[in-house]
Amino acid sequence: MNGAETVLATVTTFVGTHFLLSHPLRRPLVAALGEKGFLGVYSLVAVATLGATVWAYRMAEVTPLLWEVGGGLWAISTILMLLASVLLMGSLVRNPALVGAQSSAATASARGVYAVTRHPMMWAFAVWGVAHILIYPVTKNIILSGAIIVLSLVGAAFQDHKKATLDPQGWSAWIERTSYLPIAAIIAGRAKPGGFGTHALAGGLILWLAATWAHIPLAGWPAGIWRWIV
Repeated sequence: MNGAETVLATVTTFVGTHFLLSHPLRRPLVAALGEKGFLGVYSLVAVATLGATVWAYRMAEVTPLLWEVGGGLWAISTILMLLASVLLMGSLVRNPALVGAQSSAATASARGVYAVTRHPMMWAFAVWGVAHILIYPVTKNIILSGAIIVLSLVGAAFQDHKKATLDPQGWSAWIERTSYLPIAAIIAGRAKPGGFGTHALAGGLILWLAATWAHIPLAGWPAGIWRWIV
């Protein structure tokens, strides 16, 4: 296999084992190993497959860009990354989808990032993937970023099914007030825009600035607004 094929194989293994262990295999493995035993197996598989993916990506050759990347695509990518950062930071507070969340889906407020989508964390990762494909269209990056998009958006749909099974009334009520697709609930009048909070807006801005600046020492080239500043 060449480098890109190895990336495809490892990332497919990572995504596939995640879906298998999170859904069809979770119940029988928990029954056989207990919750802690299952978490141990899940963590081991996740670390091993993710590590293999990182190794394969680093070793894969950098192919020619599939399209020209100019200032326009960099500007779009920069804005997308800011939006993703706000969604991600906003998802860390009052998110009924998080493991061990204190917020009840039946009474959770559909404001801020949850008015945008009930899966702000998943969409943050998906938007991250799109932004990185736009400005780095080489084969190995398209494979990796595409896998992140699939993992995020398919995982969000699976999460809806799983949560609806565990909490039929509460999650059904949450679905009625929110939307899977961004801003669909706002357009339909089921949610009102606004109410993002400092943790989402300020936290997202700080994360965006820090993460884009980190490309300079880690990747050797500036990203985000640093492309025009540095």
